[in-house]
Amino acid sequence: MKTQEEVNGIVTLTKEGEELISHSSLYNEGLRPTTKAEHSWTAYNFASLWIGMSICLPTYAMAAGLISLGMSWWQAILTIILGNCIVLIPILLNSHAGTKFGIPYPVFARLWFGSKGAHIPAVARGLIGAGWFGINCWFGGAAIDTLLMSMSDWASVPGHLWISFFGFWLLNVWVAYRGPETIKKMEAWAAPILIIMSLALLVWALTKAGGWGPMLSAPSKFTSIGEFLQVFFPALTGAIAFWATMALNIPDFCRYAKSQKAQIVGQSSSLPTTMGFFSFIGVAVASATVVIYGEALWDPAAVLAKFSPFAIFLGTIGIVLATLTTNVAANIVAPARAVENLAPRRLSYEAGAIIAGVVSLLMQPWYILENFSNYIFLWLGTYGALLGPIDGIAIADYWLVRKRRIHLVELYKHNGMYAYKTGFNVRAIWAMLIGIAIPFISKFIPGLHLIWDNAWTVGLLISLAIYTWMMKNDASILSQKEYDQITSQAQESRAS
Repeated sequence: MKTQEEVNGIVTLTKEGEELISHSSLYNEGLRPTTKAEHSWTAYNFASLWIGMSICLPTYAMAAGLISLGMSWWQAILTIILGNCIVLIPILLNSHAGTKFGIPYPVFARLWFGSKGAHIPAVARGLIGAGWFGINCWFGGAAIDTLLMSMSDWASVPGHLWISFFGFWLLNVWVAYRGPETIKKMEAWAAPILIIMSLALLVWALTKAGGWGPMLSAPSKFTSIGEFLQVFFPALTGAIAFWATMALNIPDFCRYAKSQKAQIVGQSSSLPTTMGFFSFIGVAVASATVVIYGEALWDPAAVLAKFSPFAIFLGTIGIVLATLTTNVAANIVAPARAVENLAPRRLSYEAGAIIAGVVSLLMQPWYILENFSNYIFLWLGTYGALLGPIDGIAIADYWLVRKRRIHLVELYKHNGMYAYKTGFNVRAIWAMLIGIAIPFISKFIPGLHLIWDNAWTVGLLISLAIYTWMMKNDASILSQKEYDQITSQAQESRAS
């Protein structure tokens, strides 16, 4: 029986396939495969998604952090661009699965970890997403607080910073609660506004400073290549880890892609360029403030506070937009889906969004942002070491083990081929643990710290190799003949 249909590289369930899984406890409206009509996201939608997510205060702060650690402006920007070019590879590889089969990240994870084991990578990604959600709310709330103080006597209000933070947190949770389609629409119109406002800030800085100021002449603080590499490798891991979360749950968005071409062109043209562009603006503006105000102002809100009330008002809108477009897309969808996947018949995406918002408070973003070392080395570096192995397993399973052949109906069965007898794929768990353990142990062995500094990359490669070897000839792998028996191939037309 044909339970799925493939047209132009997009696989959807047939009516027979839908009937087989519609009553499963692993199935609900948020976790089911997308329909043909829902594959509507164009290259512009993906480009605007990444522009909206990349233009944010943490991007601005990351460039500042690298310079505070001793890098010159061009070393910091190139490190960020290189990191994003590297993380773009797993993003595109995992995007293919989401686009072709229309499944969200927790369902995709059932392939490699099992029907029950999928909670391990889903919750791991969800917790980190919740942490980022809190970080962005703290950034945005603190910026709004600074701007309100510059416009009124807001500083005299008891607990004014916390009021700003919780108010902004509530706004983010409310927008996230409204779902992915609302996110798509918001990103589409916010992206061009954010680009214009970023350019306006850069033009202001150059005009007021009378040129590039001290930026181009500020040297690196490192006196040798060895000193530079000691900071470069963990900084590169931090730059990669910045979007390592999205490398995992990108199927949550690509399941709506119109075609593979749409998601590849949209993402490749926007992620590295926007991250490099906005990081450069952060460096340029901060350097210009040395000339204008006699000190480097790395906080964009502190810069805006020196403007006229009308400019402050516009700048506040920009900061709110920049933080919202990042937060609700990059940081709340994954934890909301992870919560939903825990009990698909009892929990909805909306409930997951609220729970994720509460968890973000418990992770204390104000501590993570206490200094740049916490932010770049503790936060980015540590979770990069956790997510690299999971990324490796995802890529190995789809591309090397299954060769892009999935039985959609079996993903929604407790005792199906992807349940691995106990609901857990023990081989995936071992591959993940080994990929995490080797870099972590290396952190404490003299001479091997370089492995920890590159924990995301090393962990990804180790887990990818181990998982591919351990899954050789597994019973859950579909042959081409078996795939053809369940998949009808409709006459292809030219994909738009």
